[in-house]
Amino acid sequence: MIDAAFVGLADLTSTKRACALLGKSRATHYRRQRPKLAGPRLPRPAPSNKLTAVERASVLATLHHESFMDKSVAQVWATLLDEGSYLCSESTMYRILREVGGARERRAQATHPPRTRPELVATGPGQVWSWDITKLHGPTPGLYYDLYVIIDIYSRYVPGWLVAPTETGELAKSFIEATIATAGAAPRVVHADRGTSMTSKPVALLLADLGVVRSHSRPKVSNDNPYSEAAFKTLKYCPAFPDRFGSIHDARAFCEQFFTYYNHEHRHSGIGLHTPASVHHGTATQIQALRAEVLTAAHDRHPHRFRRPPQPPPLPSAVWINRPALQTAAQQT
Repeated sequence: MIDAAFVGLADLTSTKRACALLGKSRATHYRRQRPKLAGPRLPRPAPSNKLTAVERASVLATLHHESFMDKSVAQVWATLLDEGSYLCSESTMYRILREVGGARERRAQATHPPRTRPELVATGPGQVWSWDITKLHGPTPGLYYDLYVIIDIYSRYVPGWLVAPTETGELAKSFIEATIATAGAAPRVVHADRGTSMTSKPVALLLADLGVVRSHSRPKVSNDNPYSEAAFKTLKYCPAFPDRFGSIHDARAFCEQFFTYYNHEHRHSGIGLHTPASVHHGTATQIQALRAEVLTAAHDRHPHRFRRPPQPPPLPSAVWINRPALQTAAQQT
């Protein structure tokens, strides 16, 4: 419509005025007036001030001279200028060097080998634990408390947590040791990110002594520790979560109440809307059967209200951190 109106308006006024009134670009208008050229682009004509072959060879010989071979182009250009000689501009020197493959990064660049993606699978509770530390705001700006949390990735059960005034490797070691003692058995794998406490020597020695495999996220990849991150989001998006805690005792009291609720009352979508404690302690199967009976009875009473017989959300057969490639390929065949 704009093009149709433009023709009549341009005849009455001018091209510039018509473009301004209709909001059309003049550059676009003129470009469309030029026919497209078929075939390859025509070569650009050589500029009249282009260096001759002899001059280019002289510039290249100067740049390759032993007195300049370890200097940057800017250093060479400035040195020559101080000596009363001007061959060409810095950009021309770079262009001549690029043509012979002489312009590149000469400093040794750091190379990092690719990080191995953690691939962990749990088919039941107590097999793989994930843990992390998050900050809780204290009563004044700049004052924080550190919340340590361990979560079982299969059941989403939190077997241990700790609120401390600081974060250290020794404190992390004691926390993991106490959680294992409370749980009654060590997991097969303990996964964490690459924080200083997670990679500390006390934690590494403890897990090695217990025969527990250590697993770590790749640097700057939060998706490698999804269960701990999701638990912290549930915590901090809780309606009762305060902006600040009045003291470390207030923080501990809140976390005691929250994790009791989280373990025993919170219906988790990732485990068929069961509570983490139910899945962790093995009562979810009986609850699942009772749910199925209730849904079957509801269907029998009013079958016209359902498109198909309803089923309770299934329990997971396995959960993982980064699904293993072999397992993914087997499911697709």
